Amino acid sequence: MKKYTILGSNDTRSGFGQGLLEAGKRNPNVVALCSDLTESVKMGAFKEAFPERFFQIGISEANMVGVASGMALSGKVPFVGSFAAFSTGRVYDQIRQSVAYSNTNVKIAGSHAGITLGEDGATHQILEDIGLMKMLPNLVVINPCDYNQTIQATIAAAEHIGPVYIRFGRPKVPIFISEDTPFQIGKALLLNEGRDVTILATGHLVWEAIQAGEMLAEKGISAEIINIHTIKPLDNEAILKSVSKTGCIVTCEEHQYNGGLGDSVAQLLSRNNPKPIEYVGVDDQFGESGKPEDLMVKYGLKSQDIVSAAEKVVKRKQ
Repeated sequence: MKKYTILGSNDTRSGFGQGLLEAGKRNPNVVALCSDLTESVKMGAFKEAFPERFFQIGISEANMVGVASGMALSGKVPFVGSFAAFSTGRVYDQIRQSVAYSNTNVKIAGSHAGITLGEDGATHQILEDIGLMKMLPNLVVINPCDYNQTIQATIAAAEHIGPVYIRFGRPKVPIFISEDTPFQIGKALLLNEGRDVTILATGHLVWEAIQAGEMLAEKGISAEIINIHTIKPLDNEAILKSVSKTGCIVTCEEHQYNGGLGDSVAQLLSRNNPKPIEYVGVDDQFGESGKPEDLMVKYGLKSQDIVSAAEKVVKRKQ
């Protein structure tokens, strides 16, 4: 089993900010729009470097998406940034009609996603955004795991022709993906090979999955750990190849069971190779105010919860 070293610690929203800046340097058509959350969404560096390409729309997210769609039709590559609760939930109709249906080249950035938003509470802790976005035709959905991968994902989103949703978070989390690790939309990243159970993790839960893999190894269970940074298009080939070897799967996500990664994987297995599956995620609940780490524990999103799910699913295949 490969041991992953913590290279540092930073929030994935800062990775987005750095990736947006780099994308802006590479392509003069990249523009950024924000809804009064420039510093929170880490668009400040882009604003400072390219003030003529930054647009503060104010607290009018629906208008922001409409403006971005028009810019995309004019040849620009617009990134719209807000909290994920606002950039997906509040503006769903505009995204559906003006971005997904129209297939405009708009990049939707959703910060402060999931339970780890913490103290802001249930109204801001959107746990449904992946489901909302992945159900829309034409829309790519990316959920990177750390600072470095979020930089890579943002650059890849800028280079991709078509609408993209990128999800990232507020808290500082371990950096363990190297800067030179390849990133390709729709191609999962194999972190550790194993024979007994496949663990598919996305976003903040990838690091938890790595830790769970080490704990399972001590129990004599060999876990294959795969980083699913792209929810849609899903890397069907990598998942089916892995489960054909291990015979069972655990999915891990900071999101509702309903509509999340687990749902997509279950659909894939049911159509191709039905195998036992267990979910680590949020089971039909809203979040609440609290410290991010405490909430991760309460909602069952820690490495120990992944271990328990893996042990359960391994027994089911026997």
